[in-house]
Amino acid sequence: MKRHILLALAMLILTLPACAPKINLLGKGPTDPLMEFPITGTDDSKGKLALIHLRGVIESQPKRGTFTAKPSPVQEFVSALNLAEADQTVRGVVLAIDSPGGTITASDIIYHEINAFKERSGKKVVVAMFDIAASGGYYVALPADWIMAHPTTITGSVGVIYTRPKVMGLLDKVGMSVEVSKSGKDKDMGSPFRPTSEQEAELFQNLIDTYAARFHGLVAKHRTLTQENMELVKTARIFTADKALEIGLIDEIGYVGDVFAKARKLSGLSEEGLVVTYRRTRYPNDNPYNTLSETDAAKLNMLGVDTTMFMPPRAGFYYAWPQGLTQ
Repeated sequence: MKRHILLALAMLILTLPACAPKINLLGKGPTDPLMEFPITGTDDSKGKLALIHLRGVIESQPKRGTFTAKPSPVQEFVSALNLAEADQTVRGVVLAIDSPGGTITASDIIYHEINAFKERSGKKVVVAMFDIAASGGYYVALPADWIMAHPTTITGSVGVIYTRPKVMGLLDKVGMSVEVSKSGKDKDMGSPFRPTSEQEAELFQNLIDTYAARFHGLVAKHRTLTQENMELVKTARIFTADKALEIGLIDEIGYVGDVFAKARKLSGLSEEGLVVTYRRTRYPNDNPYNTLSETDAAKLNMLGVDTTMFMPPRAGFYYAWPQGLTQ
């Protein structure tokens, strides 16, 4: 009997797709406001720190799931940063990054927002890198006053990649073709339905080089690297935390407690200065490693599997380490 009830419920949900985003079986959702919750520390006499997480692929598109939609990483990050700026008792921000990067525009938006936040508020920003802070994940860390990596962090990948799927072979196998009428010879550059011409490849490479030059210029602006180390960085390879420290991409290697200590010192807070974060609901036994939010449930399908991890990234230019895009 129980099995039949569950099957009927599943069928009802599947037959009412228009209602799915409004169904909330998992508690609070993305339309609820972010609220402040204490994470660690007790002394707020001189102010507090705000802990803001940035994780996953950096993009401006919202994530749509079975039951609800999740705000994009850009939207969620800027919302939290605005709360930290508006609160005069917040003296500094700890930005916890766990990201392989993302689209060039989304990465650049967050870079710009952090710069603007610092200029308007005068508040300090300290970065804590976790598993991966590569490419766009490193790009957004550049404006920080201090960058600290976990001992096992992977970072670097300072460069650009342009991905575009090709389906000519598949169409040939099923006996299909695509005809294109266009106003200019380059209107369908990067078309998935035909091979890329030599001229198109050259044009794409020029775009890639332009975006890469911007990235390299920002590294040179924010970090002090020797010419030899800068040339090494331009290969776009990834680095361990030890190597990143050696060549000057980061300032220190440590753990979360070390990050908070540095941020408290730079912000003029006591060693027990209060650290808060922004969520939509309270979690029992909360701590700095909790990156969960209710809207994470939007990534699940009916089988409880995040199917996006099996899909290739959409066509576009990325500040991203490609091996990390499917995480």
